[in-house]
Amino acid sequence: MPFDTADWYDRAATRDLVGHSALHVEWAAGVAADDDVVGLLDRLPRERRQPSLIFSVATWLGAEATDYPAFRAWLVEHWPAVEAVARERRTQTNEVGRCAPLVVALARIPGPLALLEVGAAAGLCAIPERYAYRFGERPVLGAGEPLIDCVVEGADLVPDSLPDIRWQLGLDLHPLSVADAADTGWLEALVPLDRSDRRARLRAALATARDDPPRVIAGDALHDLADAAAQAPADLTLVVVSLGTLVYLPPEARAAFPVAVAEAGARLVTLEQSGIADRPQGRVSAGRFVLALDGEAIAEASPHGDRLTALSVRRSAARHPGLPDAHP
Repeated sequence: MPFDTADWYDRAATRDLVGHSALHVEWAAGVAADDDVVGLLDRLPRERRQPSLIFSVATWLGAEATDYPAFRAWLVEHWPAVEAVARERRTQTNEVGRCAPLVVALARIPGPLALLEVGAAAGLCAIPERYAYRFGERPVLGAGEPLIDCVVEGADLVPDSLPDIRWQLGLDLHPLSVADAADTGWLEALVPLDRSDRRARLRAALATARDDPPRVIAGDALHDLADAAAQAPADLTLVVVSLGTLVYLPPEARAAFPVAVAEAGARLVTLEQSGIADRPQGRVSAGRFVLALDGEAIAEASPHGDRLTALSVRRSAARHPGLPDAHP
């Protein structure tokens, strides 16, 4: 069946971007019903038509938070520039909110730890121990900036302390630098214009990271994993981390990734859509995000890490259909 760009944007408007950005939902719905704009998008390779990428490129080039008709007019006028940048850039969202589920998973691994993040961008999620966390009503963990909030359903998920991380490395096809203004500008453009909360959190994380920039090297998540892992000190427990990265790998590379992690002698923490890196066995709805350790699902999660629901809570809700869904 031929790929349909309009369907992709319709799915983004009705599912993928819901709860992520009301502005991007409106833009995606408008594009889905706009044959002329879809025709422009179809000039790009399939992977370059991604809604979040196109909207981020537009933001990068100066588009404002307007309704769809105004956005459409801007997009058509600036299409040559949008097309050129979309062919060069890629989504490299450094959403530090995902560090909340990450520290939940890391608490289950005996330390001290070495952390290797694939798809690390500027490495902001490779330094989770330098931020602070508030899990519901529990006391704040850590003293750094930003303070990351996470609603938790399931008391056994909340860690008592931050992980003891003594070495970290990021791996990315095109590393970004927290010291480079163009790179940090692109990271900001990846945050929807109507999400000032996430933009402020990103800026706080960048300020923290600049004090001691995380090291990110160029490399492929699968093919360069072994060489990167070999750099970790042997006396530390190596943990490979993927936070929304594996979905961009071809299916065969995605299937080979856990094997490569095991061959490197590492543990694996993933925050990915259900079925990509975990064994949900029907416990999590398709398309939902799952926090998993070594392929075993720990909790259902929101895509950006601000909500975690233990699978035991999900099973209880399923047995009592009168209860509201944990993630409306």
